[in-house]
This record gives sequence, C-alpha cells and structure tokens, in this order.
Amino acid sequence: MKFQPHPYHLVEPSPWPLAGAIALLITTVSAVCYFHGYGHGGVFLTIGLLGVLSTMGLWWADVIREGTFLGHHTVRVQQGLILGIILFIVSEVFFFLSIFWAFFDSALAPTVELGCSWPPAGIQPIDPWELPLVNTILLLSSGATVTWSHHSLIAGDRKNALLALIYTIVLALIFTGVQLYEYYNAPFTISDGAFGSCFFFGTGFHGGHVLIGSIFLGVGLYRLINYHLTKHHHVGYEGAILYWHFVDVVWLFLFIFVYVWGGGEPPLL
Repeated sequence: MKFQPHPYHLVEPSPWPLAGAIALLITTVSAVCYFHGYGHGGVFLTIGLLGVLSTMGLWWADVIREGTFLGHHTVRVQQGLILGIILFIVSEVFFFLSIFWAFFDSALAPTVELGCSWPPAGIQPIDPWELPLVNTILLLSSGATVTWSHHSLIAGDRKNALLALIYTIVLALIFTGVQLYEYYNAPFTISDGAFGSCFFFGTGFHGGHVLIGSIFLGVGLYRLINYHLTKHHHVGYEGAILYWHFVDVVWLFLFIFVYVWGGGEPPLL
C-alpha cells in the first residue's frame, strides 16, 4: 500500500483538458464561420457545442467519482474546491457589473440619440408589478427552499432535504417559463436601441445562469437520491447553493434597477 504524506489530491492524467480545448476551438472557429454566412457553419457549431457539453459532463462525472467513491476529496481538498467556487462567483459578479455599468451609463445620462430621456421615447417598459414581481417571489422562495434543504441535510434529515430541493427545482423551472412568456409578449425587442439591448442582455444572461444553476441543483438531487451526499461531505451541493444565492441577488438588482427604476416606475417608500 502506497503512503500519501500530504492531504492533497494529485490528479491522474486525463483526456478531458485536451478534449475540452479541441471542442472550444471548433466552437469558436465555427461560430465565426456561421456569423459570416459560410456553408455548414451551423453544423460545426452544433458539433462544437455538443463536444463542450459532453466534455463538461464527463469531466465532472470523474470529479464526482474521485470525491464520492475514491475518497480523494479530503477536508483540505474540499476547502480548495469551495475557494474555487467562490472565485468563480466573484468573476460572475464582475461580469454582471459590466452589464449594469452599460445600463447606468445610458440611463443616468441619456444622450440626444436616446431623446434625452429614459426609457427612450417610443419604448413601453414592462410593468414591474406584474410578471417581474411574480418571478421575484418565485426566485426568493427558491432561495428559501434550497436553504431549507441545506440545513436539513446538515441535520441529517434526508427526507426534508430531498423535498425542499425538489421544491427549489420546480420553482426554478416555473421562473424560467414565466421569463420566456414575458419575452414572448414584450412590447420591445433587443434591437430597440440601448434600452432593449440592456434589458435583454441583462435578464437573458441571468436566465442563462438560472438554467445552469438548475442543472447544478438537478445533479445535487440525483446525488442526494443515490446517497452520495452526507451531512459532512457535500461540497458540490454546497457550491450549487452558493451559486443559486448569487443568482437570487443578481435578480434583485435587476428587478429594482432595470424593471422598477429603469422602467420609469417610482420607487416604493
């Protein structure tokens, strides 16, 4: 038996970094070809995206095996994984900061091209106290239920942990459906100047993050059902919960500034 004199996990050679690099190269090149109208660009773009998704799934499956069945995720390794998740979320914070920067640059000092007003003349904003308010309630409720699930898992109450996580995923799917319905009935499009671009860019990328977070939680549900997670060992699920709370906070900023303040609605006192 080989003795390991340190608590770290030195990973074995893996094909996934190379496979991911090739898939990303195909995706990038084919996307440029597709945007410029070259033949079969869409086909190769689809192949590239499928390659990226497949690599991600297989790579993360290896990580789950390493942590769940092989015992490589010691306390020190888990601390490093949580730190990596936090740094990833910080990078996402700055991504959305750039979106809000673009929004406030147009909204606080509307130029002549925007009619010196915000929302610009001819734009009918979405009423924030209808579907956006419903979505706010849904997403905040999902944040509460996922916290309930987390605390139940820590307390060893597996039944409530499962039930609360199912509630969370259902609320997330309803949120996505309401968002799509709102897009379908929106009185403006992404091509309607700075207002349309900022609105759809901000809420659209947030919707994409909701889908990614839903996948994270879905994987957590699968692992919880199959007894992969315990009260002391659930770092992947904890990372998904941190990500979900980040999604909640971003939506609050979007609702307050883009829907309420940016839509010309007076703030509630």
